[in-house]
Amino acid sequence: MDVDDKSGERVERVQALIQDGNGLQFIPKEYVQPPGLRPNLVNYKSSFAQVPVINLFNFQSNNLDKIRQDVGKACREWGVFQVINHEVPTRLLDDMRDIGLKFFETPVEHKLKYACKSGSPTSEGYGSKMLVKEDQVLDWRDYFNHHTQPISRRNPSCWPDDPPFYRETVQEYSEQIKLLAQRLLAVISESIGLKSTYIQDVISEPYQNITISYYPACPQPELALGLQAHSDMGAITLLIQDEVGGLQVLKEGEWITVQPLRDAIVVNLGDQTQILTNGTYKSAEHRAIVNAHKARLSVATFYDPSRQTRIRPAPELVSKDSLPRYREVLYGDYVNAWYTKGPEGKRNIDELSIKDEHAFTL
Repeated sequence: MDVDDKSGERVERVQALIQDGNGLQFIPKEYVQPPGLRPNLVNYKSSFAQVPVINLFNFQSNNLDKIRQDVGKACREWGVFQVINHEVPTRLLDDMRDIGLKFFETPVEHKLKYACKSGSPTSEGYGSKMLVKEDQVLDWRDYFNHHTQPISRRNPSCWPDDPPFYRETVQEYSEQIKLLAQRLLAVISESIGLKSTYIQDVISEPYQNITISYYPACPQPELALGLQAHSDMGAITLLIQDEVGGLQVLKEGEWITVQPLRDAIVVNLGDQTQILTNGTYKSAEHRAIVNAHKARLSVATFYDPSRQTRIRPAPELVSKDSLPRYREVLYGDYVNAWYTKGPEGKRNIDELSIKDEHAFTL
């Protein structure tokens, strides 16, 4: 089904494509990944349960040393980990997954009332294309993006009014996840020897977006990706997924599947945290795979600097024995480059490396 977004462009939602196909056997060519980027589904189940799961002990003071140690190790070695006992109620995690699924189960006419402009970094609403490029291979995904922080950006009237309590749930979730992100950034700062408020002070007033992603069942999952390989551009991303699973992270050349845990939250370090820690901590390159039998849903909360923020390695982590590894960047320029060029793994942060002989052109 071709539908109009707010830019007037004809956009095909993946969910509508499947429903209209009524037994679709082959995916359209624009969703077929190049051979070198296609997922290897043979060892899908054998790669479960390798990403660290860290107990935050509800941030009890007598456990903080262990929490800092575990978080620091995961940030150095993985750039991604799951947390449990994080103080966000499991009931709220379930509510977010439930209202997201119910929205995508509503008629397409209802969803299209909230259609967003494709390929815009400031777009809010229901969409399918995060980027718009002539040679772009499309992701097998629909999504709803919400602007949730700061409060001045929040406009719940732009969010669905059906299912019931959708807007109230997103607002409550936004506040709870913001608190968790701030506490995690404090632990991350301390774990590398910085004052607890260092990363938060650099970010200043955070920009938070919540994106609910829906990945319909795919008749040819071996040819498609729900989300192409990339690292997140901001500071930190907190994600919950349903029981289906499909999130994968790249570790030493191997794609590792993150095991779905109902009460856990996945923590992805973003590129700006890699820069701030002078490369000691790594942003996680990740992707989403799809399957032929069941739709998948995830909820990602992005906790990012404002566009006016300048990011550079922390001076405390730079010395004659550890020179700066990245050039300073205005975060707004970094975002524009990400959307203009596309992610392609960690290309954008790699181009900021001082060791890179090529200039970082924005």
